[in-house]
Amino acid sequence: MSSPSEMSSPSEPTTVTPALLREWGLPEPGESKKSRGEAMVVGGSTLSAGAVVLAGEAALRVGAGKVGVTADAAVADVVRISFPEAGVYESPPSGQPADAAWNDTFENSDAVLVGPGLADPGTAREWLERLAGHETGCLVVDAFAVGVFREVRRSDLPRSLIVNANLEEAEILLGRPVDDLFTDLPALAKELDAVVHCYSAVASPSGGVWRIDGGGPGLGTAGSGDALAGAITGFAARGLDPERAAVWGAWCHARAGDRLTERMGLGFLARDLVRELPAAVLDALEG
Repeated sequence: MSSPSEMSSPSEPTTVTPALLREWGLPEPGESKKSRGEAMVVGGSTLSAGAVVLAGEAALRVGAGKVGVTADAAVADVVRISFPEAGVYESPPSGQPADAAWNDTFENSDAVLVGPGLADPGTAREWLERLAGHETGCLVVDAFAVGVFREVRRSDLPRSLIVNANLEEAEILLGRPVDDLFTDLPALAKELDAVVHCYSAVASPSGGVWRIDGGGPGLGTAGSGDALAGAITGFAARGLDPERAAVWGAWCHARAGDRLTERMGLGFLARDLVRELPAAVLDALEG
């Protein structure tokens, strides 16, 4: 099988199709939740407690076996009640490091998502600094954590890294407006030494670039980005390499939107997207 970097080039993005995803395949699920990978979602605030719930459930819906959620202490009980499938940890107070038990959980996670629902850039930067020097299977950076990503040394963060950016966040990373995602993102991915996803484009540091068609305007709804980030994290937790996790997650998120649009038109919610993800995965695998 060809490596991901051999399948595309910056000048000719590969359009993602079910046939391509079937060629890549997914790791065998095994016989227990442990064999399907463990994800951790770090985020949440009194402003947006639901973001970590959407992201964590999305990770499970694409096949991850276990999900832990780390959220502000003020909303931790809300998360426990609304997301009974998750193990819930409370964020340490500002200025204090995470405790040894949390660090062990982080380092044993197959994928960690940082950013959904965090209330401000300062809190996001503090979390990235807490993670500095620690290794995990794959780190996914989202929301406010993308905006402050350059404020933390890349060498201090895990080697396997995915940046999930919206257009505004991509422009912050570039330091200028986006001219064209399929020409701007490959250079950015190489500079950051990270897989970068933004809207319809995924780029890897090795030069691979992929185009995801579909999704439609219904994806522009509150919480949709949290569902997307969680799906990417779930695939990474299952053992896919970062570029394939990002491509699988972005395609399934778009396909879930298409499926809902066909049935409901405009107006579906992010929670609907999350629940549609298993069917989207099947669409890829069964064509």
